[in-house]
Amino acid sequence: MPVRDAVAGDIEEICALIEEHAVYEGKDDLKLDRAEMGGFLFGPSPKAWVLIATPPDADTVAGFAFCSWNFSTWEARPGIWLDDLFIRPEHRRHGLGRELLDELARRTPGRVEWDMQAGNAKAEAFYGQLGAEPVPGWIRYRWRPSPNT
Repeated sequence: MPVRDAVAGDIEEICALIEEHAVYEGKDDLKLDRAEMGGFLFGPSPKAWVLIATPPDADTVAGFAFCSWNFSTWEARPGIWLDDLFIRPEHRRHGLGRELLDELARRTPGRVEWDMQAGNAKAEAFYGQLGAEPVPGWIRYRWRPSPNT
């Protein structure tokens, strides 16, 4: 199976994948604190979890899915928020992205949801092949309360 749960020893690869994805999307200055990220993923109270994709014929990390649980009150069931899905360019077109998403679908009776950067035609085509659709009528908001409130 080319998909597995990440372990604490994967933190360098996880952070490298996030940084590579940021560069791919045009954000060249992202540098993560490995120890802090390790605490969030593998500490006593994890805030997220990661699946790792490896090619069947190599002992290397090809990509990942970075996730957390959510809950839909209207569906009355848990789901998965996919914060990041990234396959390194040299490993694309081998079904690893599909393997990661299939594994996520097996882990929840609810829905798997994510954001996609506007204008990413390759991702849009890939998600369309899966049968995924944009969510009409919803606009995402983000609030970052100031530390003084």
